[in-house]
Amino acid sequence: MTSNARCSTLRLAVLAIATISLTACATATSEPRMATVCPPVVEYSREFQARAADELDLLPEGSALAEMLADYSVMRDQARSCRV
Repeated sequence: MTSNARCSTLRLAVLAIATISLTACATATSEPRMATVCPPVVEYSREFQARAADELDLLPEGSALAEMLADYSVMRDQARSCRV
């Protein structure tokens, strides 16, 4: 009975070493690949941008719209850099 138990332990050790060795050879990551999708950036004419700036100046100080436009500006910059 002792020899059988030793044989079983040896098999487990060999299996563990083989598993570790094969895992070390893996070249692919286990994380799924995600496609990068860059949203389109609408281009505005200089005249339109000037009109928007004039309208923005008419908003009251601390306007929620002004804050949202600032966030939108950051998102546009991020979308532009995504395309590069």
